[in-house]
Amino acid sequence: MKILQPAGWAAPRGYSNGIAAAGTVVSIAGQIGWTAQCVFESDDFAAQARQALANIVAVLAEAGGKPEHIVRMTWYVTDKREYVAAYPAIGMAYRELIGRHFPAMTAVQVAALIEDRAKVEIEATAVIPA
Repeated sequence: MKILQPAGWAAPRGYSNGIAAAGTVVSIAGQIGWTAQCVFESDDFAAQARQALANIVAVLAEAGGKPEHIVRMTWYVTDKREYVAAYPAIGMAYRELIGRHFPAMTAVQVAALIEDRAKVEIEATAVIPA
């Protein structure tokens, strides 16, 4: 895996501008902050983000992958201000579950998610080396 950082660009914080990788591509559907039994245990934004990340790690493990194989994440959030306010707690959960690995990322505020209690949905793409 190679991080793509054009010369002269300011270093991004918490993500990479691009990743080049070769191997088995794993596409992980949007994961929300509910448990494996589809139960929300919290309405707290950071807690839901943590659970969504844990769900991504669990799905990726089914393919034999690890968090460091994630090359891209897209975060869909229902409230940008709540997302930004939760940065410290999200960062702690991210480092605990994903580590100090920063794939290419996009975050988008959306009007709503399909599950009414969901505050965040995260989809991911991973490439497991051959």
